[in-house]
Amino acid sequence: MTEQTAAHGRRVVTNMSLSLDGRYAGPDNPLDMSWVMPYAVTDVARDHLTSLWEPATTALLGRVNAEGFLGFWPTVIGMEGADPRDEAFAKWLVDTDKVVLSSTLGEAPWERTTIVDKPAAETVADLRATEGGDVLVLSSASVIKALLAADQVDRLALTVFPVFLGGGPRLFDDGLPAGKWSLARQTAGEHGTLALVYDRIR
Repeated sequence: MTEQTAAHGRRVVTNMSLSLDGRYAGPDNPLDMSWVMPYAVTDVARDHLTSLWEPATTALLGRVNAEGFLGFWPTVIGMEGADPRDEAFAKWLVDTDKVVLSSTLGEAPWERTTIVDKPAAETVADLRATEGGDVLVLSSASVIKALLAADQVDRLALTVFPVFLGGGPRLFDDGLPAGKWSLARQTAGEHGTLALVYDRIR
């Protein structure tokens, strides 16, 4: 961990898949991620995700993403023909501490999971005050947008896929705090997939 991030506790890392026109979902159904699938199974995308979860000890998710991720990924463990990187991520997700932001869930239906009804920035402040590795925010757009607005993202990881969705929600809203970022890593691969990792310069 660098002096920059150590000065205010654990590093907060966010990960999101984006279309080339800057969308994280299409215009008709925000839960339809079929446009991602041809690219998510590339070596670039899998290696990118592996590099993010390996130093992380906490997963931070919104309720909708938690239901999707924790409904699907555990089924990959032991699946015939599963890519070892997918299975390793699935095991990490099951075994790691998870914090799910929700105002509607009373208790967690998943193991090693804490339900928190607080703004994302407050939750991150609490996590920064604890011991551990990176806090990884996995594709939860509402959480990432809130943390960007509060300038609480230390590492911004993006996987850009060469497709125009032509509409739908954008990750970067107008009015975000001005700031500079440094490119920590870039990888291009199959089908034009591009993995980018930026660190916040403070």
